[in-house]
Amino acid sequence: MKILKARLDAEVSLRNSTDELSIEKPDPLMIARTLRDECHSLTCALFAYGNVQAIVAFLRSLDASLVDAHEHDIIQSTSGKYYRFQNSEDIAQWLITLGRLKRQGGVEKSFKIGYDKEGVLGGISAVIETLYDLNPYRSQGYTFLIGKPIKRIAGTSAMKRWMMYLRWMVRSDSLDMGLWNVMKPHELIMPLDTHTFSLSQKLGLLQRRQCDLTAALELTETLRSFDPNDPIKYDFALYRLGQEGIII
Repeated sequence: MKILKARLDAEVSLRNSTDELSIEKPDPLMIARTLRDECHSLTCALFAYGNVQAIVAFLRSLDASLVDAHEHDIIQSTSGKYYRFQNSEDIAQWLITLGRLKRQGGVEKSFKIGYDKEGVLGGISAVIETLYDLNPYRSQGYTFLIGKPIKRIAGTSAMKRWMMYLRWMVRSDSLDMGLWNVMKPHELIMPLDTHTFSLSQKLGLLQRRQCDLTAALELTETLRSFDPNDPIKYDFALYRLGQEGIII
């Protein structure tokens, strides 16, 4: 593991650069960083599923200022827009909900309520529950976008988009924005997607065969043995290595 840690540390140093966020190497984080705002970043994170070029193109097409617009104007401005599972009404209602959350204090404030009681998973659940409380609108695309509160670890998805959002908000380097103060980097949980899951298995970092929250916690613990203060610093490097098909 010492050799693997040294190789991963070198890869982290190499990848910790804004050069990793470009037209040639697109990532939703490049759109989130344009405003460095917690609400805009949440939109970027929750729509970050599917083909990365399509994600970035869709996020570029959204007017981030709509979150502060009158709700009628939001509906008009998003008419005809869609992204995979979300139609124009889903997108409009998401921006309406997000605007309501912003006006009542924002994402970090809502997260802290759950975090103070039940840690990171409680914080995520608190935000999700608040989002649903703020808007009675429901559809398959809308609920897919937001996800479900975490009731138990077993059988729960890895919550990759939410974990990635927390990484952006809590860590601070050339990539992550460090906009929040509510928690420390050592508390973060690995944003586990199929690329990272597959590569982590091949490298012997992860034994679990199912890509779920249990696997994300297992991988986090392994990486915490590499760096107890900042285990998720390895996330972006592992993601890129898996995406590019490189095994170190």
